[in-house]
Amino acid sequence: MAYSGRYRVKNPKKYEGDFNKVKYRSLWERQTFKWLDNNPGVVGWSSEEVVVPYRCKTDGKVHRYFVDLFIRTKDGKVFLIEIKPKKQTVPPKKPGRKTKRYLTEVLTYAKNQSKWEAATAYANKYGMTFEIWHEDTLRSFGIKIL
Repeated sequence: MAYSGRYRVKNPKKYEGDFNKVKYRSLWERQTFKWLDNNPGVVGWSSEEVVVPYRCKTDGKVHRYFVDLFIRTKDGKVFLIEIKPKKQTVPPKKPGRKTKRYLTEVLTYAKNQSKWEAATAYANKYGMTFEIWHEDTLRSFGIKIL
């Protein structure tokens, strides 16, 4: 999923931000952007326009989390969405011996947990819902996974 590029917004009135600077960082994001752009149930959306400060568990420092998506629906609901592979949404399985890869996965998971806890608190404070979408979620919405 290391595919990235610029996304050309088809419905600029729906995009809540600078529609000329929309970037996708994975094919899943690009497909989701298309779905949002064409979905009549979505009245507004943006990508990486919402920034949530968080304190990372791994280093104790405050960082900025650029949430993947902001979505406003026709029925008045507002969502903050993170798109991740399902594998990255659960703690890594401990192998027989601690490899460098396992340690990296543990640190990444801890960092993501810090981000997601802050995003949940932020969303609750402003009357939104924070969700993590993975391949199963995308498929359930009819978003084509390439």
